[in-house]
This record gives sequence, C-alpha cells and structure tokens, in this order.
Amino acid sequence: MNWFEAALLGLVQGLTEFLPISSSAHLRIVGQFLPNASDPGAAFTAITQLGTETAVVIYFWRDIVRIVKAWAGSLTGKISRQDPDARMGWLVILGSLPIIVLGLLFQDQIESVLRSLWLVATMLIVFGLFLAVADAIGKQDRDLTQLSYKHGILYGLAQALALIPGVSRSGGTITAGLLMGYTREAAARYSFLLAIPAVFGSGLYQLYKVVSKEGITGPTAFRRRRWPPSSHW
Repeated sequence: MNWFEAALLGLVQGLTEFLPISSSAHLRIVGQFLPNASDPGAAFTAITQLGTETAVVIYFWRDIVRIVKAWAGSLTGKISRQDPDARMGWLVILGSLPIIVLGLLFQDQIESVLRSLWLVATMLIVFGLFLAVADAIGKQDRDLTQLSYKHGILYGLAQALALIPGVSRSGGTITAGLLMGYTREAAARYSFLLAIPAVFGSGLYQLYKVVSKEGITGPTAFRRRRWPPSSHW
C-alpha cells in the first residue's frame, strides 16, 4: 500500500463512518479495486477510524465532559447514580463490555476468516434489510431518559456484531434501538456515544501493536502486519 492508496482508503472511511453502511466493509471492498488488490487489514481499518471518531468527540465534547463529571460524581456520592448524565456514563460503560469481551475472545477470527468478501457482501445486504424493517416497524416513542440497563446491554450486543466487517456498528446499534422503540434521534445519539470507547480502544490497541512490533515507516507498515491468510474491531 502506498501513500495515495492510504489516502484514498482514508477518504472512503471518512465518507462512510457516519452512515449506517459499515465503513470497514467499504474499505475491504475498495481495497480489492486498488492496483495491489489486497485487503487493507483489520489494523489499518481500526486505526483509520481514530480520525473519524475524533470528529465525534469534538461534536459531542460538551456532552462528554458533562457525562464524565456526573459519572465521576456518582462514584464519590456527590451526584446520584440516577442523575441522567451519571446514568448515561454507566450505560456507556455497560454497553461497551460486549464488544470488548467478544473482540478479545475472537480476535484471530475477526482478523482472518471473518474478512471474507462473500461474508462482507452478505452482511451488507442482510443488515441493510434489518435496518429498513426496524425503521418501518419500530414504535419510535422512547427517548434516552427511558434507556434502561437491560437495553444498554442489548445495544452493546448489537454493537458487537460490527466485529464482523459488513455489519455497520452504527447501523447495528440504531437497528436495535429502533426495534426497542427508541426514536431515530435517540438511537443515533446513544450509538455515537457508545462508539467512542469501542473505536478508540480498538484503534489505539492496534496502533500500539503496529508501533511496538514493527514501527511505522509509512502505509506499507500496515501491510506487513497482514493477518493470515490475508487480512475491526
């Protein structure tokens, strides 16, 4: 992979991250049309997502600061755990657990066999249909003040499906939210807040692995870190 190909894939990542269409799947597919016709790999995919997730952090910065302060206050007893912002902090932590646990347990499969183009294409179609159905039948009468810990776990399990390239992380969580009766706005908002620890966690972890084992001398460093047999958090 050269600098131009890396920039092109970064552009694809930026254009697809904020839509429920799986940015990792699009990177996987576009990679096949490049001169080298190769999979950019799970590491490259996760690390490029750090850029788009930084934009999410900037957009939600005031909300994040308020939630973190309230959550920290709930630890010391200064703020009730039933405070909406404190509860949101706990819900984000709770909803992040499934993708962390499953990501670590199935890391080898995620970085190899699950990156099959046939599986990626199938998941794009199947979960696109799921989202359409959820949008059509969901009651959409709940807001985030009604988000329970049970629903937080279900959101987290839906997010964990994005470990399979082709399943959109935001698409999966928004689909789950709509099926549980949340409005589009509420489902999307919690989806993006829930993504912050997951995306930064996986991206920084992959970046650490690349730097500590091989160093970074350019885009080719990611390619050398290819996963067998070819190679999201």
